[in-house]
Amino acid sequence: MQTLAFGTNKRGEKASLYVLENSKHTVIKVTDFGATLVSVLIPDKNGVVRDVVLGYDDAGEYDRQTSYFGATIGRNGNRIDKAQMMIDGKLWQVPANEKGNSLHSGPNGFDQVVWEVKEHTDNSITFFHLSTEEEQGFPGNLKVEVTYTLTEEDAVEISYRGEADKDTVMNFTNHSYFNLGGHESGPVLNQKLQILADAFHPVRDENAIPTGEIAPVEGTPMDFRTMKPIGQDIEADFEQLKLSGGYDHNYVLSDKVGEMKVMANAYCEETGIAMEASTECCGVQFYAGNFISDHTGKDGKAYGKRCGFCLESQFYPNAMNQENVPSPIRKAGEVFTTKTVYRFYVK
Repeated sequence: MQTLAFGTNKRGEKASLYVLENSKHTVIKVTDFGATLVSVLIPDKNGVVRDVVLGYDDAGEYDRQTSYFGATIGRNGNRIDKAQMMIDGKLWQVPANEKGNSLHSGPNGFDQVVWEVKEHTDNSITFFHLSTEEEQGFPGNLKVEVTYTLTEEDAVEISYRGEADKDTVMNFTNHSYFNLGGHESGPVLNQKLQILADAFHPVRDENAIPTGEIAPVEGTPMDFRTMKPIGQDIEADFEQLKLSGGYDHNYVLSDKVGEMKVMANAYCEETGIAMEASTECCGVQFYAGNFISDHTGKDGKAYGKRCGFCLESQFYPNAMNQENVPSPIRKAGEVFTTKTVYRFYVK
């Protein structure tokens, strides 16, 4: 494993970049700032090496961005209504950072932390962070680890482990934006996607808090059970797409947590690069990059609206405030683990 300097964040903390490579010369790059996936480099059908995730060239640029490119998200991925929840009979209020709600754990999320490197091999690295109760306002002190592994099958495995001294929320995810044409190749609307889910969670308004309803995708533009271009229906006259500016919804994979299943497949005809995404989580947030601003990313390349898509494995949004859904709250002393895998190949 190669280690490189990766600049400093706004607090002046130094960050490092770690380069992992398998025997097929597929490469991933991760940084300890935000335990972030910076690059996935894989040859396309013509042997041209493509970097298929969006990102930046140093920690300072990550610190200034607002899209969570590649970051580890926690303690809670997605949104919490009114930034509050009941745990053990007590109302907990966490910082709001989006229209009165908590998005991705507020302004002090895991994406803002320089993580400690706990251990590494040639093809894996484990980051560690102690998240105190004061850091984000969630109950308890949480010991959390995230491990990136690059397999010989060109899969990026992301494994999480958490243990806290109070009952608390553990809903970790990764916020990579994928572009199978290469990070610099512009909008992903022609790239094809399949999501193996029969239902999704409608949102109640533009604040993107789910109504609590589980709605069938059949007969709607939300249906990705058969692979289709991401842009095929994205501008349809459909209320849910208008409220969210396009796709930004949780898809229901299961009512069980801990069972590995394929959640999505994606494919770019121009490069031949395909991705199979699997998870032990019960839901996946599909976000089509509707609000990526026009700016400069890695290697000085231009980024803009819908130039990457996210498949964020997770518990259902706002699940801690809903009944009869899988709960992201874990008991004090309980060890919680979960894994998501993104496997790349060329058709």
